[in-house]
Amino acid sequence: MHKRTLGQGLEVSAIGLGAMGMSMSYGPNPGDRDDMIGVLRYAIESGTTFIDTAEVYGPYVNEELVGEAIAPLRDEVIVATKFGFDIVDGANRGTDSRPEHIRTVADASLRRLGVDTIDLFYQHRVDPLIPIEDVAGTVAELVREGKVKHFGLSEAAASTIRRAHAVFPVTAVQSEYSLWTRDPEAEVLPACAELGIGFVPFSPLGKGFLTGTVDAGASFGAGEIRARVPRFAPENLAANQALVDEVRALAAQRGATPAQVALAWLLAQQSFIVPIPGTRRRERIDENAGATAVALSADDIDGLNLLVERIGVAGNRYDEAGMRAVGL
Repeated sequence: MHKRTLGQGLEVSAIGLGAMGMSMSYGPNPGDRDDMIGVLRYAIESGTTFIDTAEVYGPYVNEELVGEAIAPLRDEVIVATKFGFDIVDGANRGTDSRPEHIRTVADASLRRLGVDTIDLFYQHRVDPLIPIEDVAGTVAELVREGKVKHFGLSEAAASTIRRAHAVFPVTAVQSEYSLWTRDPEAEVLPACAELGIGFVPFSPLGKGFLTGTVDAGASFGAGEIRARVPRFAPENLAANQALVDEVRALAAQRGATPAQVALAWLLAQQSFIVPIPGTRRRERIDENAGATAVALSADDIDGLNLLVERIGVAGNRYDEAGMRAVGL
C-alpha cells in the first residue's frame, strides 16, 4: 500500500478504512463479531493502516471492536476517533463540544480503544454553541497531556477550519467527498491546501452507489441509513444510474472496477487526500487498495471532473435534518 501524508507530518496508508458500517447504518449488523475483528486485522496486515471510528458509532461498540482488533497490531496502525455529540442512554441528543465534555469523551475513548494515545481526534460536527477556538484549545491541552496526538475537524466550513488552525494546528479535515458529492471543492479543499491540512473523504464510494452494485430497483430496510438519503429514493436512483454507467464504462476500459476508478479519481485530486471507504469484506479491502495502482490519464480525470456537471446528481446527500446539521 502506498503512503500519504496528512497535516503535521502524519503518515498513513493512501486508502484508509471506515469502520462505522461494522456496527451500524448499513442493514443488519454482522452477527459474528470475531469476523469483523478478522476483517480489521486483515486490512492492517495487508497495509491499510488508517482506521476510522467514533464514539457515536453504535454508540460505543465500534470503538470497542476496533480496540480489540488493533490490540496485537497497535504499532502498525493509526486510529482516528471523534467527539462532539451528547449521547444519553444510547441516544444522540445533538452536538456537545463543551471543553469538559471533550475531556470526558477522550478518556472514555482511550479506555474503549485500549490505547495510551488517540492518534487523531476529530470534532465530529461543529457545535454552534461552543466557539471553535475553545474546542481547539481543549484538544491542544489533551495533546500536551499525551492523550491525543493530532486534531481534526469533520464537516467544517473553511472559515471554521481557519479559526481552529490559528489556535492549534489541524491535521485533517473529514467530509463527504466523491464523484457525486463535490461540495468541498469550492472552499474547503483550497483552505486545506493553503494551510497544509490533510483531507479525508468519507463515503468516497457514495454509500456504495459508485461501486456499480446498487441498481435502480434497490430497496433499503428501515434501519439503514440509505433509506433516509434522498439520493437513494427510487426515482433518484434511476436518474443517477447514468453517472455510475459512465464510471463503469471507464473502469472496463482500464481493467479496473467502478469502485477503483472512483477512488483513483479522488487520489488524483490532491496528494493530501486519503479516502476511507467502509466495508465488512476482505475482498473489498483488496479491491479498494488496488485503486492505488489504477492509472487514470489526464483526459480520464478531466472527463470525470466534468461528469457531474454534464449529467447532474438527483437528490440531496442527507435528509432535511442531516443537511441542517452540516450547515447546508
